[in-house]
Amino acid sequence: MKSSVPDPIDIALHEDIGDGDVTTDSFVEKNAHGRAQIVARERAIVAGATTAKEVFQRVDPALKVKVVRDDGSEVKPGDDVIQIEGAVRSILKAERVALNFLQRLSGIATATRKFVDAAANNHVKILDTRKTTPGLRALEKAAVVAGGGFNHRFGLFDMVLVKDNHLTATTDFDALAKAVRKVRGSRPKIQIEIEADTLEQVHGFLAIGGIDVILLDNMSPAQIREAIALGKNKVKFEASGGVTLKNIRQIAATGVDYISIGAITHSARAIDFSLDITDAGA
Repeated sequence: MKSSVPDPIDIALHEDIGDGDVTTDSFVEKNAHGRAQIVARERAIVAGATTAKEVFQRVDPALKVKVVRDDGSEVKPGDDVIQIEGAVRSILKAERVALNFLQRLSGIATATRKFVDAAANNHVKILDTRKTTPGLRALEKAAVVAGGGFNHRFGLFDMVLVKDNHLTATTDFDALAKAVRKVRGSRPKIQIEIEADTLEQVHGFLAIGGIDVILLDNMSPAQIREAIALGKNKVKFEASGGVTLKNIRQIAATGVDYISIGAITHSARAIDFSLDITDAGA
């Protein structure tokens, strides 16, 4: 049965090529055959190489495409990432879409690696969030993993995360505790996480029981340490909010289990790659 999930590659090719590449079809001979390389123009962590390869092969299954640097590889300026051989028209039609995926996803992987390195702590896991490009979540979360990070929940369906707006809509702690017990009964294996803005909330959530993770939102390192001391060996703790490359090491040193960072997906800078045709002829 065909998946009901939209295919981002098909969408991207349709919006770019439409009913035909008028420039390439007008100026490049139909029987022109060539070789090309996608080359890194800066230091980066590669992600999306297999996606870019798939773009070329969707445009023309006859193209020979070789991924030289797998996802997670570190590249420097001048390094080949992908090599392509075949019809020049096909290479040119796929070029922009393939580069768009590669540049965007490598940007996420590179940003993730910077945070992982800056944390300098093997105990803490750097997590992504749901702050992803609509339609590209699976690819962007894979890019986080390529950069050395870990995935938080994929969507609203695979984990419970009670945030401040949920708490506002919940009448009191008794209602919250009842809801936690209900989820535990109906879905015993699902992870339950709840957001705390204050240490008072941490006290209350620990008393409820049945919670796996407490998210400490915009707390100082001192507050994080105090929260961890309160819940040691009872729950895991996640720090979130205001995390930067300058302060992540200090946050990681508190002993927190997870640090989630929306910026690694929503604000990652695209990496500079280019496609160079090096040999073309009839």
